[in-house]
Amino acid sequence: MFRPLFVFIGTRYTRAKRRNHFVSFISLTSMIGLALGVVVMIVVLSVMNGFDHEMRTRVLGMVPHATIEGDSPISDWPSLADKVKQNPKVVAVAPFTQMQGLLTNDGKVQKILLNGIDPAQERNVSIIDKFMLQGKLDDLAPASFGIVIGDKAAAKLGVGIGDKLTFVAPEVTVTPAGMFPRMKRFTVVGTFHVGAGEIDGYLGLTNLTDLARLHRWKPDQVQGLRLKFNDLFEAPRGAWEIAQHLGESQYYARDWTRTHGNLYQAIRMEKAMIGLLLLLIVAVAAFNIISTLVMVVNDKKGDIAILRTLGATPGQIMAIFMVQGTVIGVVGTLIGTAVGILAALNVSAAIAALEKVLGHKFLNADVYFIDYLPSQVQAQDVLMVGGAALVLSFLATLYPAWRAARTQPAQALRYE
Repeated sequence: MFRPLFVFIGTRYTRAKRRNHFVSFISLTSMIGLALGVVVMIVVLSVMNGFDHEMRTRVLGMVPHATIEGDSPISDWPSLADKVKQNPKVVAVAPFTQMQGLLTNDGKVQKILLNGIDPAQERNVSIIDKFMLQGKLDDLAPASFGIVIGDKAAAKLGVGIGDKLTFVAPEVTVTPAGMFPRMKRFTVVGTFHVGAGEIDGYLGLTNLTDLARLHRWKPDQVQGLRLKFNDLFEAPRGAWEIAQHLGESQYYARDWTRTHGNLYQAIRMEKAMIGLLLLLIVAVAAFNIISTLVMVVNDKKGDIAILRTLGATPGQIMAIFMVQGTVIGVVGTLIGTAVGILAALNVSAAIAALEKVLGHKFLNADVYFIDYLPSQVQAQDVLMVGGAALVLSFLATLYPAWRAARTQPAQALRYE
């Protein structure tokens, strides 16, 4: 197959040949360095994508996208829900009531945010059904005072299905004998595991009417409506518009950015900053090609002079060394991309296996919002990393190739 002269010579210079083994070794190390930089960048960006994805699907799939609440308990919530559903951005609506307190059992205490839900409506706005370990939401029957808690809370309290728990409300009951905390016995009917310590440890679910009784409300009264939107990022503005439409003096809106917005923004910013820092690693590896080509140019001055005397133009000489540097960059980038994708696809399993061998949990749910290392490979990130590596590799060839093109045949052959 026909190949231009500069392509033929440039590709030959990338292979070892008699007296230039050291130069070829430097070329190999430049290629390996570039490949490693690409691997690290793809793996780290994939892990950051994984955290971003888990934050959106798990944590933000459990907490409300937005809520509509009133200053007083809402009685006719079905008609209010029908008005909210008229907004095209809203996918589903479900009633809820909340109460903070403590769960106790056999001297053990765990703080809890108790959510009163309608099991039939809740699965439309929450992903809790996917993470049930024992029992099901339908077991939360009215007047049964059943409770579903996270596996982390269950382990701390030492309870399982069918066991009794005491809920201590942050209120007191005044009697002739004095003031006593309000308490209610609940029966554990289910446990769940989301993988987020904040949820698995501190969230509890019970029936809507049972929690209304604890609040001393009517059975059909609720605290507010939980909204699920088509687009998570439309929730802040969409909820505000709905509250305005319903009557700002009667209802107000809350959204996920008030509770988890800072964490989500931190993940996005960390991805951008880490990506920039890792790009500098790729840049250092790419610019190692400069030193490689400079050494090749010095080693090949005699060859360059002979080619010039045979009629090769400065442009052809420059193209020879640009081809050599580009080959190093392309091969290094392709190897790094292939290995990086393979590593990113298996990093979660590898870390889990390492944790099992060492008996140590790298991501503790008490500290991080999930207890495992997620990874999600995205095509745009792979293309961005590969493209950046190729561009930097090409730019690194320009100066050495320009120096080679300026070589004067007479001076180069003077001492040959």
